[in-house]
Formats: sequence, structure tokens, C-alpha cells
Amino acid sequence: MSTNKRTAEELKEAVRDKYNEISEQSKDYNSSSCCGSGETSEEVYNIMTDDYSSVEGYNIDADLGLGCGLPTEFARISEGDTVIDLGSGAGNDCFVARNETGPTGKILGIDFAESMIAKARQNAEKMDFNNVEFRYGDIEDMPVSDDLADVIVSNCVLNLVPDKQKVFSDIFRVLKPGGHFSISDIVLVGDLPEALREDAEMYAGCVAGAIQKDEYLGYIKDLGFENIAIQKEKPIVIPDDILSKYLSEQEIDEFKNGSTGIYSITVFAQKPGGDERSAEEIQMIEEQPSGPACTPGSGCC
Repeated sequence: MSTNKRTAEELKEAVRDKYNEISEQSKDYNSSSCCGSGETSEEVYNIMTDDYSSVEGYNIDADLGLGCGLPTEFARISEGDTVIDLGSGAGNDCFVARNETGPTGKILGIDFAESMIAKARQNAEKMDFNNVEFRYGDIEDMPVSDDLADVIVSNCVLNLVPDKQKVFSDIFRVLKPGGHFSISDIVLVGDLPEALREDAEMYAGCVAGAIQKDEYLGYIKDLGFENIAIQKEKPIVIPDDILSKYLSEQEIDEFKNGSTGIYSITVFAQKPGGDERSAEEIQMIEEQPSGPACTPGSGCC
């Protein structure tokens, strides 16, 4: 069944089933495919993921190779913070965040794949972390109270959710006044070929579920978030040996030479209220050297 003919609940169940399967796949397999879904590439080893190996708090057992950025690197996590990771998988970003909060902080990972929760809890137990918790739940309706989190992070997950506006609305609910998020995700500029857009494997593979960059940033702005900035942006190139499973040689050439772009972006935004950051701090965020800041006309300012 094509993705655009599925209901939101059918899509979520398909993704849940796929990610329960992906949880048992190796990091190498997942990295050489589109988020662990569909065909692997023999041309490119690492299609979407960034390298965590030098990041403090990194645990190789928790890295399934499913991310598309390093949101914790930009999340401005402080000692003692309460941090929520949306789509926490085997716990990779939670353990990196825990390194930043220290033992006085609280880390909560939320995932709707039972096998991911089980794997993350096993990893936390191995490290004897008593301030890292993993809860089964839907990130469109998080199983947490209002105004709980200082920081929310997520790594290549929102593109898998049919109703992205609802996720951002719940992020707004759960953040404390003055709290902020740093989220890495896949977005589009231009339209995907129909064969990619309608394929269920490519939806679970973080591609077909991606929406237009301006639309994505528009949801954040419309909900009332402030100080929105793109902290990092990089193009995602799908290798020919994967594209060939979906497109003809001519269609691959047209796609690669057309105006469509697939990008990983890391986005920062803050909930109004609380102890507002100074103008100097916000300028520092927007001037991160690893990625362009939000600019007029981009849909996020």
C-alpha cells in the first residue's frame, strides 16, 4: 500500500513494526541504509548519520546508526536540567545528555517501539544510571506532565510522524516557560519523485515522511516559539544503488539534476517565558559556525 493512501494510524503502526525490527539490526546495516529501512548501499557506508565516537557520554551499545544529526551538541544542556529525548531508540542521545546534566539532572527517553525501550533500559542498567528513564509512549501525546522539561532533543524522528504539527504542539506543552528544544530532522526543498514518496520502506527510512522545510519551520513559528534558528544544515544524498530500486536510470538522472533537495537540519527554538536568554546568548546560537542561522525569507524568522 502506498504511503499517501494509508491513514495516520496505519502509518504509525507500520513505522512501529519496522522499528521493532530495526532495533535488532546492526549499526553498520542501519548506517548504510536510509535509517535502517529498505536496501543497504554498497556505495556509501554512512548515508545520514553523524559521527558520535568523539562525543562525551557516547555509548556504542546504544548507537543503532539511526540519527541524522547531533542535536545534543547544540542543545545547551546545563547541569541539573530535565531533558526529554523524543524517539529515544536504544538511548544514545539520552546518555550523551546525561553526561551534560550530571547526576543531579533527569533524562527521560520516549519511544513507541517496545523493543527499543527494552534495549535502552538494558543499556541504562549496564551503566548504573539512576537518573535516566525510558517510557513507552507516543510523542504526539507524551506521557509526561505540562511544563516539565528544560530541554527537548530529538534525532531524525519527527519525519516519521504523520501529524508533525501535533508533535510540536505537545513539545510546547511539555517545555517549561523559557525552555528550549534542539531537534535534528529530515526536510525537503522541492518534491520527491512519486515512487519514493509513496513507498512505505522509504517512509520508515526517514525520506518519504519528510515535509517541506518552510512548512516544517512554519509549524514552529505558528505555535509561538521564539528565537528560532537553524543550527546546522547538511544535504542528504541517497546513493544510486538505493535509488535504482525505485527509479529508472532516466528518473535518477532527473532527480539528481533537478531542484529537489533532501536536507538534515538541526533546529533550535524556545518557549516564551521564564528566564529569557540575553540577546547575546541568542546571537551566539544563531552564529554557530557549523551551520547557517535562520535568515529572512527562509520561513523561520
